[in-house]
Amino acid sequence: MNFGSQNKVKVEGGMASMTDLVFLLLVFFIIMSTMAEKNTPVELPQPTEKLESSMENTTTTVVITEDDLYQVMLSDVSSVQNPFSVKSEGAAYDQMRDFLIQEVEKTPEKKIKIAGARKASYEAVFQVLALAKKRRWNPVLAYD
Repeated sequence: MNFGSQNKVKVEGGMASMTDLVFLLLVFFIIMSTMAEKNTPVELPQPTEKLESSMENTTTTVVITEDDLYQVMLSDVSSVQNPFSVKSEGAAYDQMRDFLIQEVEKTPEKKIKIAGARKASYEAVFQVLALAKKRRWNPVLAYD
Protein backbone atom coordinates (compact mmCIF):
# COMPACT_ATOMS: atom_id res chain seq x y z
CA MET A 1 0.00 0.00 0.00
CA ASN A 2 1.64 3.04 -1.27
CA PHE A 3 -0.14 6.09 0.06
CA GLY A 4 2.50 8.61 -1.28
CA SER A 5 1.50 11.11 -3.89
CA GLN A 6 2.37 10.36 -7.49
CA ASN A 7 2.54 14.04 -8.51
CA LYS A 8 5.73 15.57 -7.08
CA VAL A 9 6.46 19.29 -7.43
CA LYS A 10 9.93 20.19 -8.81
CA VAL A 11 11.74 22.76 -6.67
CA GLU A 12 14.36 23.70 -9.32
CA GLY A 13 14.44 27.31 -10.51
CA GLY A 14 14.36 28.16 -14.18
CA MET A 15 17.39 29.93 -15.60
CA ALA A 16 15.68 31.29 -18.71
CA SER A 17 14.36 34.40 -16.95
CA MET A 18 17.79 35.10 -15.38
CA THR A 19 19.48 34.85 -18.79
CA ASP A 20 16.99 37.31 -20.28
CA LEU A 21 17.62 39.78 -17.46
CA VAL A 22 21.41 39.64 -17.83
CA PHE A 23 21.12 40.08 -21.59
CA LEU A 24 18.89 43.15 -21.18
CA LEU A 25 21.33 44.71 -18.66
CA LEU A 26 24.24 44.07 -21.01
CA VAL A 27 22.46 45.77 -23.90
CA PHE A 28 21.51 48.70 -21.66
CA PHE A 29 25.09 49.32 -20.50
CA ILE A 30 26.50 49.00 -24.03
CA ILE A 31 24.06 51.60 -25.34
CA MET A 32 24.67 53.95 -22.42
CA SER A 33 28.46 53.74 -22.77
CA THR A 34 28.29 54.67 -26.45
CA MET A 35 25.97 57.61 -25.76
CA ALA A 36 28.04 58.95 -22.84
CA GLU A 37 30.13 62.05 -23.44
CA LYS A 38 33.76 61.04 -23.85
CA ASN A 39 35.45 64.36 -23.06
CA THR A 40 34.02 65.36 -19.74
CA PRO A 41 35.69 68.61 -18.64
CA VAL A 42 37.48 68.35 -15.30
CA GLU A 43 38.49 71.44 -13.37
CA LEU A 44 41.91 70.84 -11.85
CA PRO A 45 43.30 73.07 -9.12
CA GLN A 46 46.02 75.49 -10.18
CA PRO A 47 49.17 75.84 -8.07
CA THR A 48 49.30 79.01 -6.05
CA GLU A 49 53.09 79.01 -5.57
CA LYS A 50 55.95 78.29 -7.87
CA LEU A 51 57.43 74.92 -6.96
CA GLU A 52 61.15 74.94 -6.37
CA SER A 53 63.37 72.17 -7.60
CA SER A 54 64.76 69.76 -5.04
CA MET A 55 68.32 70.70 -5.95
CA GLU A 56 69.67 74.16 -6.70
CA ASN A 57 71.49 74.87 -9.93
CA THR A 58 74.77 73.90 -8.32
CA THR A 59 75.21 70.96 -5.97
CA THR A 60 78.32 69.71 -4.24
CA THR A 61 78.88 66.03 -4.96
CA VAL A 62 81.26 63.70 -3.16
CA VAL A 63 82.23 60.67 -5.22
CA ILE A 64 83.66 57.74 -3.26
CA THR A 65 85.64 55.34 -5.43
CA GLU A 66 86.19 51.62 -4.94
CA ASP A 67 89.57 52.40 -3.33
CA ASP A 68 87.84 54.63 -0.71
CA LEU A 69 89.24 57.79 -2.26
CA TYR A 70 87.10 60.92 -2.27
CA GLN A 71 86.52 63.31 -5.17
CA VAL A 72 84.63 66.57 -4.69
CA MET A 73 82.70 67.66 -7.77
CA LEU A 74 80.53 70.66 -8.44
CA SER A 75 77.51 69.63 -10.53
CA ASP A 76 75.89 72.40 -12.52
CA VAL A 77 72.36 71.37 -13.52
CA SER A 78 71.95 74.26 -15.97
CA SER A 79 75.03 73.27 -17.98
CA VAL A 80 74.16 70.66 -20.59
CA GLN A 81 77.58 70.23 -22.23
CA ASN A 82 79.59 69.67 -19.04
CA PRO A 83 77.35 69.15 -16.02
CA PHE A 84 80.26 68.22 -13.71
CA SER A 85 83.44 70.10 -12.98
CA VAL A 86 86.00 68.28 -10.86
CA LYS A 87 87.10 70.38 -7.91
CA SER A 88 89.56 67.90 -6.38
CA GLU A 89 91.35 64.72 -7.33
CA GLY A 90 91.01 61.48 -5.39
CA ALA A 91 92.21 61.97 -1.82
CA ALA A 92 91.83 60.42 1.58
CA TYR A 93 89.12 61.64 3.97
CA ASP A 94 91.47 63.66 6.19
CA GLN A 95 92.89 65.51 3.19
CA MET A 96 89.48 66.19 1.64
CA ARG A 97 87.46 67.16 4.76
CA ASP A 98 88.35 70.86 5.01
CA PHE A 99 87.97 71.41 1.28
CA LEU A 100 84.54 69.73 1.33
CA ILE A 101 83.38 71.92 4.22
CA GLN A 102 84.37 75.06 2.29
CA GLU A 103 82.57 73.95 -0.87
CA VAL A 104 79.30 72.94 0.84
CA GLU A 105 79.18 76.05 3.01
CA LYS A 106 79.22 78.17 -0.18
CA THR A 107 75.84 76.79 -1.29
CA PRO A 108 72.71 78.43 0.15
CA GLU A 109 70.80 75.23 0.98
CA LYS A 110 73.84 73.25 2.12
CA LYS A 111 72.94 70.15 0.17
CA ILE A 112 75.48 67.46 -0.54
CA LYS A 113 75.14 64.47 -2.84
CA ILE A 114 77.10 61.41 -1.77
CA ALA A 115 77.78 59.09 -4.70
CA GLY A 116 79.54 55.93 -3.67
CA ALA A 117 80.70 53.02 -5.75
CA ARG A 118 79.15 49.66 -4.89
CA LYS A 119 82.49 48.29 -3.70
CA ALA A 120 83.29 51.30 -1.52
CA SER A 121 83.43 50.52 2.19
CA TYR A 122 80.59 51.50 4.48
CA GLU A 123 83.00 53.39 6.68
CA ALA A 124 83.95 55.72 3.82
CA VAL A 125 80.31 56.61 3.17
CA PHE A 126 79.42 56.95 6.86
CA GLN A 127 82.30 59.36 7.46
CA VAL A 128 80.75 61.82 5.00
CA LEU A 129 77.27 61.19 6.45
CA ALA A 130 78.56 61.87 9.97
CA LEU A 131 80.16 65.10 8.78
CA ALA A 132 76.89 66.13 7.10
CA LYS A 133 74.93 65.40 10.28
CA LYS A 134 77.39 67.28 12.46
CA ARG A 135 77.30 70.31 10.15
CA ARG A 136 73.49 70.09 9.64
CA TRP A 137 73.72 69.62 5.88
CA ASN A 138 71.06 67.89 3.79
CA PRO A 139 72.66 64.73 2.36
CA VAL A 140 71.35 62.84 -0.67
CA LEU A 141 72.67 59.31 -1.21
CA ALA A 142 73.33 57.77 -4.63
CA TYR A 143 75.35 54.85 -5.91
CA ASP A 144 76.43 53.46 -9.25
